[in-house]
Amino acid sequence: MLVAAAVCPCPPLLVPEVAGAAAPEMDGARAACYDAIGVLAAARPDRLVVVGPAEQPGRGPHPQGAPGSFRGFGADIEVTLGKGDPAPGARDLPPSLAVGAWLLDRTDWSSAPLEGLGVGEPLTRDRCTAAGRELAASARRVALLVMGDGSACRTLKAPGYFDERAAAFDAEAARALGEADLDGLLALDEELAYELKAAGRACWQVLAGAGEGAGLSGRLLYDEAPYGVGYLVAGWS
Repeated sequence: MLVAAAVCPCPPLLVPEVAGAAAPEMDGARAACYDAIGVLAAARPDRLVVVGPAEQPGRGPHPQGAPGSFRGFGADIEVTLGKGDPAPGARDLPPSLAVGAWLLDRTDWSSAPLEGLGVGEPLTRDRCTAAGRELAASARRVALLVMGDGSACRTLKAPGYFDERAAAFDAEAARALGEADLDGLLALDEELAYELKAAGRACWQVLAGAGEGAGLSGRLLYDEAPYGVGYLVAGWS
């Protein structure tokens, strides 16, 4: 059963060495992520799964010890998913899971076994829900670290340019995440999310599937769009 969840954005810019001189602009988001992950530690889970958007070949499960790096973003930084040595033969983590691993390495999250799950952004609502249910049933006490961004169309300089629908989409996502509203998350429109380049939609709907019957409450910790991209942080417990 799902006992806790942390929702964080997944831009590599969260890593100060990637952001460079702009690193202070993400201080608030970074601090909120640390607070959200603290919710996971307090829940003492038997299993932690980091869920994040991924392109091929990064989709699917990633074992504890899977390696990742930020070299492709100009920073010579390596991470592993969880404590211990890199898992031999494991695939490289997609960027979203590498950011999750980086955050976990800087917080007192827990010593529970963990793994990653790369989710294809086009995954349908029904398949997301089914995947979430499977995760929740995989151990007695399951926690999720859910990585994913909101729309990328909040301003003229945003990666997806400006779209007048983006602010309302992000506002509804923020409300649903902050209230742990499963139906609200599942109601997020797949096609609209795709058009707005909202990379977190599928992962948030995996969370909704995992949360069925758990009775968790939520708290929104961060809701900003510093680069024209909606960055949301929430904790569920």
